[in-house]
Amino acid sequence: MAAKRKVDLGPRTKKILIAVGAGETVLKIIALIDLIRRPKDSVRGSKIGWATAIATINSAGAVPIGYFLFGRKSS
Repeated sequence: MAAKRKVDLGPRTKKILIAVGAGETVLKIIALIDLIRRPKDSVRGSKIGWATAIATINSAGAVPIGYFLFGRKSS
């Protein structure tokens, strides 16, 4: 059986993939805005390192969620 190509996907599957991609994009934007506004001393690790990981790693939202859970220090 040959692997499915993008054009072979059904309309429901295409909509789900678009929604997941849009959700990840929104989550990355929110995480980057929070990171920019947060003082350096309230971030665990390097702000540049977090920004690079959030922006470049395609993770289905795992890196931005990791930032919110582990990258920020409690107030």
